[in-house]
Amino acid sequence: MNRSTENAEFPSCDAYFEAIQSKKKLPLSLQESLTAAFAQIPVSSFPEVPTGRVIEIPGDTSVLEAVRILSEHNIRAAPVLNLEPGAPADWQGRYLGVIDYSAIILWVLENAEIASVALSAGSATAAGIGMGAVGAVGVAALGATGPAAVAGLTAAALGAAVAGGLTAEKSVAKDGLAAADHLGEDFYKVLLQQEPFKSTTVRSIVESYHWSPFVPITLDTSMLTVLLLLSKYRLRNVPVIEPDKPVIKNFITQTGVVKGLQQCKGRDWFDYISALPLSDLGLPFMSIDEVITVKSDDLILEAFKCMKDNKIGGVPVVEGPKRKLVGSVSIRDIRFLLLRPDLFSNFRQLTVIEFMKTLGSTLPDSGNNCLVKPPPTCAPDTSLGSVIDSIASRITHRIYVVDDELAVVGVVTLRDVISCFIHEPPGYCDSYLASAVENLEGKGAR
Repeated sequence: MNRSTENAEFPSCDAYFEAIQSKKKLPLSLQESLTAAFAQIPVSSFPEVPTGRVIEIPGDTSVLEAVRILSEHNIRAAPVLNLEPGAPADWQGRYLGVIDYSAIILWVLENAEIASVALSAGSATAAGIGMGAVGAVGVAALGATGPAAVAGLTAAALGAAVAGGLTAEKSVAKDGLAAADHLGEDFYKVLLQQEPFKSTTVRSIVESYHWSPFVPITLDTSMLTVLLLLSKYRLRNVPVIEPDKPVIKNFITQTGVVKGLQQCKGRDWFDYISALPLSDLGLPFMSIDEVITVKSDDLILEAFKCMKDNKIGGVPVVEGPKRKLVGSVSIRDIRFLLLRPDLFSNFRQLTVIEFMKTLGSTLPDSGNNCLVKPPPTCAPDTSLGSVIDSIASRITHRIYVVDDELAVVGVVTLRDVISCFIHEPPGYCDSYLASAVENLEGKGAR
């Protein structure tokens, strides 16, 4: 499947980064010195992944098996190998992209709609849904989901079934959430046991659902470029390849960078910045009204859809008019819905709080209140160093800023933390970004 030209670009995040930079109460000389230092440090000096080997997933791996691999290795994303014979020998030919929980959520929500049609026709195979049709609907997942997307599928791939009496009102729910509500336990029977869903490969997801660009850097690239990609340009991971070799040598993530910063304790520049309160660094970035939350009695699929729609990795779970924090849901929690259908087979009534209680009663070290561990929190006047320690120790991507009554007033993410230590010299990434977009467009043309 050809890649959409819409995805051959980096997200525009100038407003966010400029706002963060303007609010930081740091001496300009310190910022310039740090930026110059990071520009001199090569990526080759960054520690390798803990296992010493980057986990790669073959493109023909099933979605369910890919989720198991991510879960077993406690990682959120992995490069996807292209196993097609005759593929180019460079990195563009060797790798299809990155599979992560974000793309998997898009696939689950989109295929809830398709599965609804399939059930009405008896089975996906009987309905005539082929892998091409699934991929075609996947292209629409970044925006044109819902009735229009499914109506298009019905017309294109279910002509015989529709002619036999299926109607949109009878067989197609309004969106993925309503479809899952209609399906209940049968959702798993279709999604995990019937074709083409159970044989959907990682390749088809990577080629259909684009969450962020996939453009590796080389070992001689500067760490400043990496830090900017992971902060200003909103990438969650950056693959590293050796010059003239198509193999991924390292896989630098936001989590890895923040843990690396934590190891800089004792250095003057780090101790100075980390001692500052969040407010002196322009954090939390969003106002109270801008913080995206879900209620404890919302459907769990609504929470995942919220993350998908807003392109965020997690949301706080709140209760009451004051938005008291009672938990959180992460994008990677989608793995439990796929790996434990025995626990989560009833979508019709499953709320966020019930989802958390079920996890808490089955996962080790989840506390005594039958809920998963409460998310890390901090006060508005907490120091950046305390935030880094909390995030790094919990291996989480965010910490929630709360008041004395545990009401959510803000959120600080890994991206925010990294942004505190750097700024972008004028035009610094222009040449890199131009080359990256050119590579993306070339990959799409193939």
